[in-house]
Amino acid sequence: MPAEATIIPLIQAGRTQEAFEQLVPAYRRRVVGLAFSVLRDRAAAEDLAQEVFVKLWQALPQYDGRARLSTWIYAITRNAAISALRSRRTAVSMSDPAVFDEVEGREVAPEESRDDALLWRAVDALPDKQRQATVLYYQDERSVEEVAEMMGLPANTVKTHLHRARAALAAALGQSGLEAT
Repeated sequence: MPAEATIIPLIQAGRTQEAFEQLVPAYRRRVVGLAFSVLRDRAAAEDLAQEVFVKLWQALPQYDGRARLSTWIYAITRNAAISALRSRRTAVSMSDPAVFDEVEGREVAPEESRDDALLWRAVDALPDKQRQATVLYYQDERSVEEVAEMMGLPANTVKTHLHRARAALAAALGQSGLEAT
């Protein structure tokens, strides 16, 4: 990622304020996206992203470069999202009218086709780890090794999640009349 090439030297030079000012716009969308893939709630993902950036601001001087900057950021995001999910512990029922309306009322962006909407609904329906691996691998274009590091799983486990996700998506999209390509 090009942002890493400018941010890491700033961190190493002790210029964390400048590094942070570049880090937020470079990673905001992906931090929110990853948080959303775990929490499945846009408002909660936005709130969590703010908390993650506070944690990043505090931890930035300790970044040691052992992992890629993006991997480090995503690991912090994923851990925070999982912690937030565990702390919620409230059962959400599809019979609750507000929940049903929110799930069924997903707005499709004008440029998003019917096929894209079907695909993302199918991705949203995947089990958590399959959904997270799919988003990181296909949407964020991460390698299997990077996804494994971000998710804290062995690479072969990530491959298994991706294989199962592809099979589930092919089945779901085949049933909806959209052929998987």
